[in-house]
Amino acid sequence: MAIILGIDPGSRLTGYGVIEQRGRQLNYLGSGCIKVIGTTKEPLTLAEKLRRIHDSVSELITQFKPDEFAIEQVFMAKNPDSALKLGQARGAAIVAAACAELPVAEYSARQIKQSVVGNGGAEKSQVQHMVMALLNLQRCPQEDAADALAVALCHAHSSQNLIKMAGAARKTVRGRLR
Repeated sequence: MAIILGIDPGSRLTGYGVIEQRGRQLNYLGSGCIKVIGTTKEPLTLAEKLRRIHDSVSELITQFKPDEFAIEQVFMAKNPDSALKLGQARGAAIVAAACAELPVAEYSARQIKQSVVGNGGAEKSQVQHMVMALLNLQRCPQEDAADALAVALCHAHSSQNLIKMAGAARKTVRGRLR
């Protein structure tokens, strides 16, 4: 059994999703969004946003006690400033996981979509639909939360494949089946 915390980082909204993996069975434990926006009268500084992400992820780790942590890699957006902010948000979340001594796995958006939908170029609505189906959810999670659950599902699928490969490797000697 493993509890996996998936994170979809963002400089305004950071999605999180928590699942439990028992062999091939995957169970939904929770999901939501960390809002890192201030008010129009008092906007948050970048440092305050990063602290809020770090503190919120730390609280999630305390609440759910995950065994593993997975996060989406930075993709190069059209705007380099946005990519930089996204990277900083990722860093704040990763530091929270590192402080809790969790192993950190990183996946590209293409890997996540391929793992969950079967198509690396899938639309967000397709990801949401498959997250609902795979976790047997009654309603569609918010977009950023669904993306974070997809990160956790991708990690679960990746670890299942590694277990299969390790089992197959044990059954072979010099590339031949025993």
